[in-house]
Amino acid sequence: MERPSRQRQQERDVEQEAEETLSCPECGSAEIVADADHELVCDDCGLVIDERQIDRGPEWRAFNHSERQSKSRVGAPITETMHDKGLTTTIDWKDKDAYGRSLSSEKRSQMHRLRKWQERIRTKDAGERNLQFALSEIDRMASALGVPRSVREVASVIYRRALDEDLIRGRSIEGVATSALYAACRQEGIPRSLDEVAEVSRVPQKEIGRTYRYISQELGLELKPVDPKQFVPRFASALDLSEEVQTKATEIIDVSAEEGLLSGKSPTGFAAAAIYAASLLCNEKKTQREVASVAQVTEVTIRNRYQEQIEAMGFR
Repeated sequence: MERPSRQRQQERDVEQEAEETLSCPECGSAEIVADADHELVCDDCGLVIDERQIDRGPEWRAFNHSERQSKSRVGAPITETMHDKGLTTTIDWKDKDAYGRSLSSEKRSQMHRLRKWQERIRTKDAGERNLQFALSEIDRMASALGVPRSVREVASVIYRRALDEDLIRGRSIEGVATSALYAACRQEGIPRSLDEVAEVSRVPQKEIGRTYRYISQELGLELKPVDPKQFVPRFASALDLSEEVQTKATEIIDVSAEEGLLSGKSPTGFAAAAIYAASLLCNEKKTQREVASVAQVTEVTIRNRYQEQIEAMGFR
């Protein structure tokens, strides 16, 4: 049984050695690359060295994304956002056969029972049911916050790690799921404040903050402080301000941070004050109430941060 595998390994070694020692017969360059048509081409002079390479791609052709999706015969990739990682099968709800014809009433009743039992056996115990609920909560909140798919994957991984470390015991599933999503937003550099996350959650903000600090400490999550500049594009877009205002607000934040004014301050309030100051300097005035409504901070916070930033910029 060892001989064929050893032979295949020797063949692979020979092929690899041949690729490493291959050089261009025209210019002698060793920069040999494989192009999209599976041809070996010299990267320096462009000479086609070998055009009879094996095409390891599919036998069908597709010219756009929808054609590729319809002709592809593989399933969806593994995802951490589902409790079974997307490996189990699902029974379609359309009640049609392979040819698109509607099923008879007897078959529809049978498929309904099969579908119901399929959903039941996807989770084998209470632990998996709780995980399924937690991941569905993460997906719901991520959709409400409008964060990309990568953040949902990271949040699901953080929750699974907390579950493996037995950090869920004594805490609510919703609280840990929300904390995992907030940590994922910070880890991926997606600006979402704790207030925004608490709005879409079913647990109080105080519990989210407490659970987040506990999880990040126990799991050793290396999370940098939130940069106020990350909030500037979103707030400026909501206020319909120009690129000039965004650039000026970023400059104000940089100068203020160099003066040490950022330490201990709320990043959303700091960004809101910088946008307010920049809108005044660029003659695109917005009221403190408008900016405070978008940033979800108080007008008092904007006034206090605004005075500090203006003094740091050298304006009186």
